Amino acid sequence: MAEIIYPPVVAAFKTTWKALGIKFKVFGDEYIPLTGGAVLASNHISYLDFALIGTPAAPKNRYIRFMAKKEIFDNALAGPLMRGMKHISVDREKGSTSLVAAMRALRAGEIIGIFPEATISLSWEVKELKSGAVRLAQGASVPIIPVALWGSQRILTKGHKPNLKRKKTPVYIAYGKPYIVSKDSDVAEEEAKLHTEIEGLLKMIQENYPDSPEGKWWGPKRLGGTAPTLEEAAVENARRKAAKAAQKLAKSQKKESK
Repeated sequence: MAEIIYPPVVAAFKTTWKALGIKFKVFGDEYIPLTGGAVLASNHISYLDFALIGTPAAPKNRYIRFMAKKEIFDNALAGPLMRGMKHISVDREKGSTSLVAAMRALRAGEIIGIFPEATISLSWEVKELKSGAVRLAQGASVPIIPVALWGSQRILTKGHKPNLKRKKTPVYIAYGKPYIVSKDSDVAEEEAKLHTEIEGLLKMIQENYPDSPEGKWWGPKRLGGTAPTLEEAAVENARRKAAKAAQKLAKSQKKESK
């Protein structure tokens, strides 16, 4: 079936990257398969990650179908685009539905993109992974391709003002060597392996990154930056989650009282 929505969206993103002055450096894009299904599993540090990761795949005529939260599909503007690009809606209350849709796409030869940390990492380090990426690759008998990116948090991310002025910001992306998860593999062990693979790629591109993170908000504490540690970020995430739940409850109670 012809791609109608995805190609012009990719072209629009490329124009955006040029307007923002992003300096790309890509490692391992030869690992993006020309045919067949695969799971791309990446770290998550900004709101732009899905578009950035998908850009190097477009010249190969591979269009990555990302798993994204249902709220994006409910948006009047983004929803039709997401559906037109055949991304997969994830309803956390009905998770099995999205997994079935992703499995079907993988078996049809599609590439599925997933952020196994589930949410943006406030520490810029790789958080604990959910099992979805491993289970998908295992169930569909397709390879996992670990991915890491760095620099996108400097442009548009959670908890910081957007930096959308034209500035030569380096964004590095690394695709790792694909590997197969055997049917009888232990899921927890495979999650740990995937975490190690993504973390290794992240450290490699951080070492090659031209700008120093020392003293910068976008730098992890491990490299001298001012970002919280994984443990500190987990506490902050829990606080935000509780505040959001309280806000939602208050809103619901207000509706009921009317």
